[in-house]
Amino acid sequence: MSDAAAVFARSARQRWRLLIASLIAGLLAGFAYRGLLGRADEADLANYLRSGVHGAGIALAGWAVQVGFSSAARSPFGLTLRRLPVFGEMLVRSLAMAAVVIIAGIVLQFVIYAEPLRLRWLRYSWFVTTLPWIVVIGVGISIILGMAAEIGRLIGRPLLASVVLGTYHRPAREQRIVMFLDIAGSTHLAEALGELRVHDLITRFFFDIDDLISDHGGDVLSYVGDEVIVTWPLTDDPDQNARCIACFLAIMRKMHELAADYLREFEVAPRFRAGLHAGPVVVSECGDSKRQLAYFGDTMNVAARLCEYCKTIDQRLVVSGDLLRQVTMPGALRIGHGEQISLRGRQQQVGTHPILTDCCSDLV
Repeated sequence: MSDAAAVFARSARQRWRLLIASLIAGLLAGFAYRGLLGRADEADLANYLRSGVHGAGIALAGWAVQVGFSSAARSPFGLTLRRLPVFGEMLVRSLAMAAVVIIAGIVLQFVIYAEPLRLRWLRYSWFVTTLPWIVVIGVGISIILGMAAEIGRLIGRPLLASVVLGTYHRPAREQRIVMFLDIAGSTHLAEALGELRVHDLITRFFFDIDDLISDHGGDVLSYVGDEVIVTWPLTDDPDQNARCIACFLAIMRKMHELAADYLREFEVAPRFRAGLHAGPVVVSECGDSKRQLAYFGDTMNVAARLCEYCKTIDQRLVVSGDLLRQVTMPGALRIGHGEQISLRGRQQQVGTHPILTDCCSDLV
């Protein structure tokens, strides 16, 4: 399977999982509505099923809006929306979702409870009792989904899962792939462009590569100045582990496509480099008033030093021997001569291999 096909398949699986979860939640909400708020003389199996289908249909409408916003994230509308304050963006999303959910709820009411040539349920009491509940449920669903999406985006999926499930309340030792990626020559850029403009460039760069990291299964641990730290689970499948290499190549391709835009806006296209390493890390939640996931261990230090080593040997990507042995390298890439090097702060030498990306013009 090609890299593009694999990315599409992962995105499709994520959407299908979200769809299934939404339908189940909507079905259960419909059952709960019938049991708690329905009339006692209508509490039969047929009406429970109708309420379940009604709830699932409303959830489907909410899912469709969420997918629509995600698909339009890189469109002019999506970019304009992202420039709004967080409250403004959430308000637009919530209002759009509420409108669609309410319309879907009313349409489903007509379809599910319609009888041949008559609508016995369509009375004044329906407008003053059932319709307000459809509006309340629609707005509630839109706010909950909007807040969940925004919180997940702000703090990251791993931390959100840890907060909810308690995964990392106590330190856990995991096997991870770690990538440190930074923008080359940021000090020189700051002198040439000024601190505010170079900050805009760095922010734009991180925004442009964010979807590529997510599409290739990576989790952003943190942004530190002009550097982003990304991690992947280390598995027994070399093809799965190779997502980190594919991610770097996808970023190269994207930056090649956007070079003209950066030159027009900033008069320079960003250059970047990365170090990749794999091994054990200790993961835990840190902080109280502001929680975050912290990764500790030698693996983090080695990945950071390999990113620095790229500058020494004038290469864009350097991977450790430990990682190289556990990935399937794309056939178009050439692996440079391996060396055992000493890294600052580490007594034991590390095997390193530059990945000769400059020879892969067909990839970019």
